[in-house]
Amino acid sequence: MRLQLQRVTVMAVQPIDVTGGESVYCFNKLQLTSAFELAESEGESGEKIRAAIKTLEESLTRNEQAATAFVMIDRLVKTKPE
Repeated sequence: MRLQLQRVTVMAVQPIDVTGGESVYCFNKLQLTSAFELAESEGESGEKIRAAIKTLEESLTRNEQAATAFVMIDRLVKTKPE
């Protein structure tokens, strides 16, 4: 009976930091201003946005928050109504 040994390399997986570096998407000031106005508004949309942000900030790391933001922007771009 012959045993064959295999060499196994184990590497620690480092998380990918998406919170720094260059911008992936470009926002104009009007879009950013409009987003802040909606988020800070007293209406139902403003309340929903603030609640969602609070929940995400409390439950996700900074890197997870950044990844969520990028994925959401990408999905919005890809599902843009015609």
